[in-house]
Amino acid sequence: MVGPTAAGKSDLAVALAGRLGGEVINADSMQLYRGMDVGTAKLTRAERRGVPHHLLDIWDVTVTASVAEYQRLARAAIDRLLAEGRTPVLVGGSGLYVRGALDALRFPGTDPAVRAALEAELAELGSGALHRRLAAADPGAAEAILPSNGRRIVRALEVVEITGRPFTAQLPGPDEERSVYPALHLGVAVPRPELDARIATRVDRMWAAGLVDEVRRLEKAGLREGRTASRALGYQQVLAYLAGDCDEETAREETVRATRRFARRQESWFRRESRVHWLDAGAEAPRDLDERAWTLVERAVTS
Repeated sequence: MVGPTAAGKSDLAVALAGRLGGEVINADSMQLYRGMDVGTAKLTRAERRGVPHHLLDIWDVTVTASVAEYQRLARAAIDRLLAEGRTPVLVGGSGLYVRGALDALRFPGTDPAVRAALEAELAELGSGALHRRLAAADPGAAEAILPSNGRRIVRALEVVEITGRPFTAQLPGPDEERSVYPALHLGVAVPRPELDARIATRVDRMWAAGLVDEVRRLEKAGLREGRTASRALGYQQVLAYLAGDCDEETAREETVRATRRFARRQESWFRRESRVHWLDAGAEAPRDLDERAWTLVERAVTS
């Protein structure tokens, strides 16, 4: 289950898992972190409606995320559920994490010298300069990675330098055998103006639910030093506010803008994926989203 942030993926995944007698596996890179609840719109236990969820709250905020490690954990969870006769429902907006779990991807190793040189350039030149270099070397990766995400930009450039090929060129092509598991790929889509409005409303609700206090607590737990978690949308902006770099209203407004930009990148990534069956979840679409999704599930099972 994929799609942009605020589209309604999580609720739909719970509904389908409930009907299938299945369990949900998280594929949102930031919901892997303990304590990052409000700012990632993590479902509460009540909202999970008794459906077991996996790969939530497994890392401290000081841990640097690794898609290769996520791949290992996700496949272990999928294999365990399949062995138990349960249906795994993978849901999230982190495209590379979804592909890492389901597809035949191998992730290149690291080179400490190359990584150190790139990190030195990042510190000297800033993430924007390195993102422009990445756009020239690997446009697909640059489209998927926010210009502010220095860690992921460094990793993508490291792969280019180590392998001599862009990371996106190493993904299985449309005519190659790429699936590790047979899977039905569903996407939840919302018209752009409505999605923009949903994002603004979600950010307002996060602020009202105590995002600033959540960031204060996590800052004491090492959030500011966490190379991945500190870059999360909302958390990065609130950290800037707490450091005195901007006022609180500016932090909130920048969170809305950054989340909208990120949603566009998510849409671009997933729209390139021909396997996704898209479901319109906009206000003008029929309200029986669960039933339309269930029809696709039944068709896939019987075909």
